[in-house]
Amino acid sequence: MNASSPTRTFAFIKLFTFFTYGSMAVLQVYFPLYFSEIGLSKLQIGMIMAGGPVLSVFANPFWGYVSDRRQNIRMTLVILLTGSLLLVQGVSAARSFWPLTAVMLVFFFFQSPLTSQGTSLILNAIEDTDRKFGGFRLFGSLGYAVVALGAGPLFARIGSGWATAAYSCLIVIALAAAVGLPRGGEAKVGSAFSAKGYGQIFRNRPFVLFVLLGVFLSVPNSVNSTFVSLYIRELGGSNAMVGWGSFLSAFFEIPVFLLLDRLVKRNSRYLLAGLSLVSVVFALRWLFMSLATHPIHILLTQMLHCVSFGVYSYLGTTLTSLWVPAEYRASGQAVFTLTWGGLSGIIAGFAGGWLYDAAGASVLYRLGAVMALVGAFGFALLLVKSSAGRKPDWKGQGNAG
Repeated sequence: MNASSPTRTFAFIKLFTFFTYGSMAVLQVYFPLYFSEIGLSKLQIGMIMAGGPVLSVFANPFWGYVSDRRQNIRMTLVILLTGSLLLVQGVSAARSFWPLTAVMLVFFFFQSPLTSQGTSLILNAIEDTDRKFGGFRLFGSLGYAVVALGAGPLFARIGSGWATAAYSCLIVIALAAAVGLPRGGEAKVGSAFSAKGYGQIFRNRPFVLFVLLGVFLSVPNSVNSTFVSLYIRELGGSNAMVGWGSFLSAFFEIPVFLLLDRLVKRNSRYLLAGLSLVSVVFALRWLFMSLATHPIHILLTQMLHCVSFGVYSYLGTTLTSLWVPAEYRASGQAVFTLTWGGLSGIIAGFAGGWLYDAAGASVLYRLGAVMALVGAFGFALLLVKSSAGRKPDWKGQGNAG
């Protein structure tokens, strides 16, 4: 990071985060509506949107490795943004299922790692400073909320077919902001990247168990991200209500992130206890969604997003940064991202789309509540079995955590 202008650098990071997450709002909320408008079934939409998780299983570790190997996260982000911008141009041209699937698969190879790489850049930039992660991540929530809310009335007037154009504009601004980003990923003296050390990420048993448990929370969350806009429309809601639902789910993350910056301790047992509790909140959220009979019920329930996914992502990111050394941080965050953007999304897109078509949203969300409770039990068990105040060994040496 350029020490001569830290304030300017931090401002570029916030701007970049705002517009990157804003583009995700268009992708997650309005692309499914566009696909529905051109005649695709819920199963087909689920299969297309599951392309992101499918590709992220390979793309996240690949781009994480590239960033760590080159010790240059900014370079990776520029490549990812450029690839996303070029490939999204083919989405509006491909108006049937199989061409759309092909284009979106390649598109997701570049789009899906943006979150984990952006998170790694923030963590590297604030290391050894008094800045906190939540103070930057909240700009992502703000970008998602503002774009989701503003795009609703806009697309209601001009049609969801303009979603790709809106996405492109946001990515162009994010690319402009990337010019002022720090390089990111520079290893400290004595902590250089090595292939042998990189492999320790995947042999770290407690970390792998944490990642796998996250799937139980993230499958229903991915289901909700993919199908909530269709659920609102199914209950009689408008595009504007879809926008409000996404706005409410993201906007209230902002005070939560600020609060978490003050309250969260970098202690593995503390973090695992928090993950177990937030899993119960997830279960309540999906139960309320299953009981919805009017779009307003969904909008109100979406407000629980801030104390479910918002807290989960913050605690999970913190635990990952605690358990994985800085020189492998991009890869560690990429693996963590697989829990809510990879493995879970594959299951959500294919199984979720089929179950939605076959049994309806109510059954789908009730199953999500059960999965969240399984996650709560698993995190509690991992907490009990973890040694007091210690994090997983790295290269055979115990470390306080």
